[in-house]
Amino acid sequence: MTTSTHEFQITGMHCGSCALLVDDTLDDLPGVHSAQTTMKKGRSIVELDTAATTTDDVVAAIETLGYTATLVT
Repeated sequence: MTTSTHEFQITGMHCGSCALLVDDTLDDLPGVHSAQTTMKKGRSIVELDTAATTTDDVVAAIETLGYTATLVT
């Protein structure tokens, strides 16, 4: 198991419930160990098992909620 931490910029969130929705959605992805999203910063810090899921999977999951997500490098 290879665990790594990634930061994502998220646009389109308008309240704390938006951040909770992102966290809940990411927590349901296989291989995601933790997700901490803040609406105020528009960022999500995600710890994941890269053998089980990719950063593209994280972006796709966030975008299914109607937000725009990009990996911060």
